[in-house]
Amino acid sequence: MNIPKKVQERFSKSVPKFKRVLKKAYDKDVNESDTVSIIVDMLEQIFGFDKYDEVTSEYAIKGTFCDLAIMLNGKLKFLIEAKAIGIDLKSNHLNQALTYGAKEGIDWIILTNGIIWEIYRIQLKPNLEANLLCTLNFLEISLRQKDAAESLFIISKEGQSKNAIDQFSLKADLVNRYVIGALLTEDSIMNSIRLQVRKLDNNIKLTNDEILEIVLSDVIKREVLEADAFKKMKSKLKRAKNKAKKEAEKKKQGTG
Repeated sequence: MNIPKKVQERFSKSVPKFKRVLKKAYDKDVNESDTVSIIVDMLEQIFGFDKYDEVTSEYAIKGTFCDLAIMLNGKLKFLIEAKAIGIDLKSNHLNQALTYGAKEGIDWIILTNGIIWEIYRIQLKPNLEANLLCTLNFLEISLRQKDAAESLFIISKEGQSKNAIDQFSLKADLVNRYVIGALLTEDSIMNSIRLQVRKLDNNIKLTNDEILEIVLSDVIKREVLEADAFKKMKSKLKRAKNKAKKEAEKKKQGTG
């Protein structure tokens, strides 16, 4: 992801500053109102938004005001649910923002206590839920880490103008341990492993099922195999193969 130099410089200048601010606020256990004030300053100084024109606490949904909202060119980009800095973020804190976001038809909501920032994508079907994209901890963040800088950028004004968050989300969907794990169990991979083993010793005869058993029992972690994301990806791969097979059959019949 290409992060403009001026944005990188802003991150380098402002992130260390707010590490100190947030640590002091946490030690004092400041209330929600004071935490929100810090969050607004972060939105301006780290993420590049105009706190007077693009950050608002007066965005009403069904007669109720959300904590904060980010507006760009008159369009709602984020809803932000804010909690006091000393409060641990929990899933039930997200429910109100999730309901608001669904009613407004937006994709993204942020849950934060100033230190922890959780970015969620709203999913409407088959059920309304919020899927965590990434988490930032401003007391531990290191800009030397590529993922940290990218996570900051996707929230930033410049990142929003380039739809960076959608690119980041697509990569997260396609490049993760569940997808890689599912791909490692495909027949094509089993075939490749079997052929490579034969190159090491032509006398070794392995079947795909024997290789798969080793992969499932000793290579891929159990927590990956049992995760819904892994099972969904296996189903997706199966549908893709069936589709490709049907298209190949149609093509064959058409040329027959």
